[in-house]
Amino acid sequence: MAGDFPVEPPIEPMLAKAADELPAGPFLYEPKWDGFRAIAFRAGAEVYIQSRDLRPLDRYFPELHDEFVRHLPDRSVLDGEIVIAAAHGLDFDALQLRLHPAASRVAKLAKESPSSFVAFDAIALDGRDLREEPQATRRQLLEAALATVVPPIHLTPATYDVGVAVEWLSRFEGAGLDGVIAKPTGAAYQPGKRAMIKVKHARTADCVVAGFRWHKNGPETMVGSLLLGLYDGRGTLHHVGVTSSFTVARRRELASELAPLREGALAGHPWREWADASSHESTRMPGGQSRWSAGKDLSWEPLRIARVCEVKYDHMQGDRFRHAAIFLRWRPDKQPRDCRYDQLEVTTPYELEKVFGASRRAR
Repeated sequence: MAGDFPVEPPIEPMLAKAADELPAGPFLYEPKWDGFRAIAFRAGAEVYIQSRDLRPLDRYFPELHDEFVRHLPDRSVLDGEIVIAAAHGLDFDALQLRLHPAASRVAKLAKESPSSFVAFDAIALDGRDLREEPQATRRQLLEAALATVVPPIHLTPATYDVGVAVEWLSRFEGAGLDGVIAKPTGAAYQPGKRAMIKVKHARTADCVVAGFRWHKNGPETMVGSLLLGLYDGRGTLHHVGVTSSFTVARRRELASELAPLREGALAGHPWREWADASSHESTRMPGGQSRWSAGKDLSWEPLRIARVCEVKYDHMQGDRFRHAAIFLRWRPDKQPRDCRYDQLEVTTPYELEKVFGASRRAR
């Protein structure tokens, strides 16, 4: 893409590797935002918004163009996150709805649920490429550049105090943030490298294993993922997500281990009406296609409702797991009927205004 940007797109964003605990030492700590990663380029009236996978995002968030022209420094490139804030916190479902082919639909949603941009790194400012500058310097320059910024542009809170960061892990969760990022203060901006550390909220749940999908490389011989369910207060079993963290050997073992539960599984199965994937294209069911599935084979094999497993998950998106859960162990001591939503940890909502204002209090 041609333009007068100080650094031309696309740029691979700097990434993070997962850890169980926040590291102490010379780190800058920031909340981990649950939105769409975005790199914003601005030069005069020209704006370009790039996604994490190097694609343009502009058409999905038209309301941000004029805001970037008004409020971002000229000839700048900022790394950040596009989020949509609702009364209960960040709304990832509303973000997903923006990825719609119809411009009229996108424009309608932009008015009904406008997005915000949270900046957390400076790749370039005032025409100067900052990628070789240390993180601490980039943060200082970013703070100065956005000192007077107003919504819907925000500067992420940040602290050098690991104690404050640990507190953020629990306190900010109610606002919809899903962890804390630790950035080495002396590190340059490293495109495409996992040069940061992320610690996410993690908790466990006992789930019904109600079915599975075959692995793409081993149909009929290797299990790809287990389909997880939880009961609501009325006794309805809901599909809440999948777990697929298995070795090749374990996938083969699972295929044999679960074979007896396949016999007669569909008769009386709570999800039996979803077995025909083609008839439920607009639903969030184990066999349902959607515009997010990109043509993937979502056919599934039902199992008799008999097995319970314990999984680790980070947080919920509505009534389902936001990401694939991690299998921990089978729970033969648990009955499927005991796997209910009410076991899940509930976090107290924390107003986003307090999150955005934390940067002034934490430094």
